Amino acid sequence: MKDTFLTWLTAFTFVVATGGSLAAVDFQSDVAPILREHCLRCHRPGNAEADLSIETAEALIDSETIIPGDAENSWLVELITAVDGARPQMPAEGEPLDDSQINAIRQWIDEGAIWPDDFQLKHQAKAGDDWWAFQPLVGGAGASIDQLIDQTLAENKLSRNPPAGKRELIRRATYDLIGLPPTADEIDAFLQDDSPGAYEKLLDRLLRSPHYGERWGRHWLDVVRFGESNGFERNVIINDLWPFRDYVIRSLNEDKPFDRLIKEHLAGDVIKPDDPDVVVGSAFLVAGPYDDVGNQDPVQAAQIRANTIDEMIRASSEAFLGLTVGCARCHDHKFDPITQHDYYSLYSTFAGIVHGREVLASPEERQQRAAKVKPLNERKTKLEKQIRELNAGVLQRANENLESYRKHWTRPPVDRTGTKETFPTVTAKFVRLICVSQDVNPPSSSGFRIDEFEVWSDTDKPQNVALASAGGKAYGSARRIEDFPDAYGPQLAIDGQTGARFIATGRDLTIELAEPTPINRVVFSSARGEDRPEHGKFVFVADYRIEVSGDRETWTVVATGDDRKPASHAGANGIRHQNHRLSIAAITEDETRQRQQWQRELDEVNRALAAIPSLPRVWIGKRDQQKARGPFHVFLGGSPQKKGDAVTTESLAVMSLGHAQAATGLPAYSMPADGSESERRLALASWVTDSNNPLTLRVLANRLWHYHFGTGIVATPSDFGYMGQRPSHPELLDFLAAQLRDHDWRIKPIHKQIMMSQTYRQSSEFRGQAAAVDAESRLLWRFPPQRLSAEAIRDTMLQVSGRWQRANIIDANTVATGQAEAPHDPSPVPDGGPGFRLYHFMQDNVCTYVPLDQHGPETYRRAVYHQNARASVVDLMTEFDQPDCAMGTPRRAVTTTPLQALTLLNHQFTLDMATAMAESLSKACEQSDMQTEAQVVLGYRRAFTRLPDENETQAAIDFIGQHGLPAFCRALLNASELIYVQ
Repeated sequence: MKDTFLTWLTAFTFVVATGGSLAAVDFQSDVAPILREHCLRCHRPGNAEADLSIETAEALIDSETIIPGDAENSWLVELITAVDGARPQMPAEGEPLDDSQINAIRQWIDEGAIWPDDFQLKHQAKAGDDWWAFQPLVGGAGASIDQLIDQTLAENKLSRNPPAGKRELIRRATYDLIGLPPTADEIDAFLQDDSPGAYEKLLDRLLRSPHYGERWGRHWLDVVRFGESNGFERNVIINDLWPFRDYVIRSLNEDKPFDRLIKEHLAGDVIKPDDPDVVVGSAFLVAGPYDDVGNQDPVQAAQIRANTIDEMIRASSEAFLGLTVGCARCHDHKFDPITQHDYYSLYSTFAGIVHGREVLASPEERQQRAAKVKPLNERKTKLEKQIRELNAGVLQRANENLESYRKHWTRPPVDRTGTKETFPTVTAKFVRLICVSQDVNPPSSSGFRIDEFEVWSDTDKPQNVALASAGGKAYGSARRIEDFPDAYGPQLAIDGQTGARFIATGRDLTIELAEPTPINRVVFSSARGEDRPEHGKFVFVADYRIEVSGDRETWTVVATGDDRKPASHAGANGIRHQNHRLSIAAITEDETRQRQQWQRELDEVNRALAAIPSLPRVWIGKRDQQKARGPFHVFLGGSPQKKGDAVTTESLAVMSLGHAQAATGLPAYSMPADGSESERRLALASWVTDSNNPLTLRVLANRLWHYHFGTGIVATPSDFGYMGQRPSHPELLDFLAAQLRDHDWRIKPIHKQIMMSQTYRQSSEFRGQAAAVDAESRLLWRFPPQRLSAEAIRDTMLQVSGRWQRANIIDANTVATGQAEAPHDPSPVPDGGPGFRLYHFMQDNVCTYVPLDQHGPETYRRAVYHQNARASVVDLMTEFDQPDCAMGTPRRAVTTTPLQALTLLNHQFTLDMATAMAESLSKACEQSDMQTEAQVVLGYRRAFTRLPDENETQAAIDFIGQHGLPAFCRALLNASELIYVQ
């Protein structure tokens, strides 16, 4: 009562202060903000705590949470009001409402709880349609990169560093564009070229190199979460996704316009369905992780499917638009102006995409193969028909005499939960079960399973003498997996337990008894104690023999299943097994010979067909028109079981309505409910890559800047929303985006523009005074030093050791004298094809990836061609921050850990490369008069692209004298100077 009185007193005081009357409460300005801030996060459709939603007045009134005109008896007021000093029941999280907020709600209810028509209480995003990233490109006209950088530097009373030295510059540019160190010949040629255009010629040569696509393709593969296993608990390897990797490398080398590349990612199979080089681009959609475990529960299956499409939505929106659209899956985005309708519009766009592989071939390739296989298939069809008709005739004849066969089937069929055979007592040392036919597939005699096989002694106290605990041993070929070699072995049949099973790959199970023993009974099963023994995983024998032996050479049959009725689990009511038995019994010798002849001919045809190469099947995804068929709905709270409003497939609302669309000129799109799956994706692809879409251009321009300088103008490359960082140089970002648009979305001209700037060409020298203002060099008063990526470190070690040779791509004398431009790059074309592995792969139901201690010559390829599996650890690569490809990595972490030093120093790969480098240096310097000094000089040139000074040379010579040349090379490979670019 005290709290109620205080609340009343506060209200009375307010009335007196305002002249004795209360101004009418405006719901939208006075009450809605309170409910939105304190209540809506828990009480909204799809996440309505206590089944209470406050999005509409009807929901509040219908639930009797409020009684219009009667605040005193409204439950809402009771919930938010403290009683006897205790904390009020609501809000459950955060601070309680203050008196003014409570009074505003009370007054609103007393005044009739007026709620404006068509008003729906929704979260208000922190950013609106006026957010900087949604605005048209502005500024930068007539400017340059250096002018825009200098302007910001001047505002902060900073200035740029002087230019970097030529040796430093060629190392920086070469790593930047092709991810490899320059060769000694390339360095000499550049240093000797004093012409004004020497640096520009260097850039042109590097941009022409086929290794450019390998370097920048790796960047893009990071962004689009390219990985070659499906992740989740099974994490199965995907061996046919590598064509997408090669497509990316090839596209970048060709300088394919990036708008076309993005279009091909989203709808390559729609744009040019008959061109494999374009269709493969749409493998982007299925290049991410997905759950292939499957679930028989339709609710869980629907949730898994929703998760799969969510992964595509997140990957696409973040890679191309720099927006975290996935945050609108369960509710409107809390920070960015993205609605649930936007999210489920994209959901409808990708609804028809299913993970899997399809044939990837041109119409000509399909026709050529069809012409080869057609006559063979016709012959095959004829032979199969002849065999089928012969079998049918035999079976028909047998069925006419069915009763004469049935009279021999006097015993019950085999029982998976326990089949018993008794026989006259016989002394045996060995007992074996031979499968004549399997119950699920009677023509086969392998693949059966046994959970327990018992052999009982004929003694006063019968015992199961087959048990391992009784000295029994079991033999039989079994399904084998590397990481658990005995997981399905024959020992499981005599362990006295029924949970695990022997899975036979042969046709027998042999038991060796501890000593010759009189026996008269065996019992065997595959589903003992199971509730559903008919389940397919309990495959059993249908026809069988039990044999015994004293020496494992001479065998005697003591029991068979020939007189049992057909196995009840073999097809409907055992018909399949019965037909198998009848066919064997009724066929004549002439029919047998005829069938064997036809079968030989059929085998020849099948061998001929097998000799014709199949059309390549590639992991590019399938298109399921049934799944793509609408209508589509918002899922309340993200649950497929709670369908909300119907959804139309259309462009993001924030960029398609009002002044936003008018300002950018970006056309909106809206697809009818019955529009095709391909039309939806093509509409999205066209909208994303429209030259009036400022988001895509800004995001791409920022990615280029990011990889050149280590940090983007926007430091969160895949998040241009409210929670991302603001651009450090907004005008520069728009300038680069406009340049990208003006160059028809080709990125090589932008590379050159960036790298020709004085900002890029300045030295990385540290200045304490400048660092005090800008410690991270975000304003670019110096070139930020960068550590090499994991791939570049490994590639560098391969190159400097001589284990991976890059052809000289420049004629040093010709260029040095200025007589001609550098010749066309004759470097080897990127090798491509299936990737190599730095792990040992093992698969059962789930997959295991064990890092290799030894890296053989087959792995001496550029790291971009490594078959990266999700959640796999690859020593050197993982230690140096190669990301897990479970999701897109727009910006790699750069850590410093003790394991990096230990791995780089001690891994066998480093030791192998050090030995190889020593051999290479020895061979190169074997004619030198001062061999050791020559080796030191050449080692420094290869590793650090510089000459050692006098002290370094002498120290190295002394070191080699004490520890040998391989130890010196190992030290070079472990130097920080090797893995950092200044």
